[in-house]
Amino acid sequence: MKKSAADIWEDLRNQVDFLAEVGAGFALRPAEDEGRGEPSAAPSLPSLAGRPAPTAAERKALEELDRQVLVCRLCALHKLRTHAVPGEGNRSAELMFIGEAPGRDEDAQGRPFIGRAGQLLRKIIAAMKFREDEVYITNIVKCRPPDNRVPHSEEEEACSPYLVRQIELIRPRVIVTLGKTPTDYFVPGREGMTARRGHFGDYRGVPVMPTFHPSYLVRNEGNRELKRMVWEDMQKVMALVGRK
Repeated sequence: MKKSAADIWEDLRNQVDFLAEVGAGFALRPAEDEGRGEPSAAPSLPSLAGRPAPTAAERKALEELDRQVLVCRLCALHKLRTHAVPGEGNRSAELMFIGEAPGRDEDAQGRPFIGRAGQLLRKIIAAMKFREDEVYITNIVKCRPPDNRVPHSEEEEACSPYLVRQIELIRPRVIVTLGKTPTDYFVPGREGMTARRGHFGDYRGVPVMPTFHPSYLVRNEGNRELKRMVWEDMQKVMALVGRK
């Protein structure tokens, strides 16, 4: 579908907003400002070109999975939730973002990433030259933990089959894990996020890019270096999917 002039302008504005936040100078002239060329995807990354699109039956199965999440009682988190948050976006997306768990705003509205961290994530998505309706956004745990604490292992264990099935049905070309919790699940390692981010892992043939959670960037709003690192990570993802 051809974009309207208003849609093109909105995409451009969102992209410029994010690039301004991360420091447009380094983003536009990395060789001058950082003393190195733009990052590129590792040549050994697995290619998933030609993957079949989800069938009508699989799209229906994903809708049924959403309904199961909304009434799920597999762990104690259901007792405290306002809404479960299955995820949202394109059901045949080539790019999937996976966070930790819903927060207060997400629990109230039943949608993923709509608070301050979500606003930043959506700027990142726009800067990557994707529309929101082209990607899929979800969390490893579908209900909000009390006081936004890190999900317990038994909560992850109970909820992760939903996420695994989402990946099987959507079949993304690339997964981006946002923060330590989903990174530990998909790309286990002893190193911290600073060491693991920016390096593709693999989940069942799908490249996985770990990066910092947007909420971490929000909490460290003045730290341009963190934003620069996230943008480097996303440039590698863009190169892999041909959006660079």
